[in-house]
Amino acid sequence: MKKLICIVDDEEELVENLKREIKELRPDWEIHAYCDGLRALQEIMSGKVDAVLTDIAMPDMDGYELFWRVKDYDEKIPVIMMTGFGYDPNHVLVRAKVDGLKDVIFKPFDVEKLVELIDSKLDK
Repeated sequence: MKKLICIVDDEEELVENLKREIKELRPDWEIHAYCDGLRALQEIMSGKVDAVLTDIAMPDMDGYELFWRVKDYDEKIPVIMMTGFGYDPNHVLVRAKVDGLKDVIFKPFDVEKLVELIDSKLDK
């Protein structure tokens, strides 16, 4: 069965490059890319998404809010957050981890390792 991965980041170029790189490593995956959390959430709530990769800092709906909404919808959908920031001034990352966030990756990251991480989440 084909896996559907949803990538969400407000940087359009990053989203498209990441989509292409992941597709090269996993041609059997279907990758949907979004530049805003609201559109991505609509896709996720369609019930077809197997995993979500989201940036933390986005203007319309940040990655934390998207994480909590995904978990409210279906706690089994793995969510991986990516960020370019190492400092979390509001400790939201800690709160998200208490609520079940398991994976945060820091930009720049190795796409092969990211794909391995997604693979491990899909296998569970």
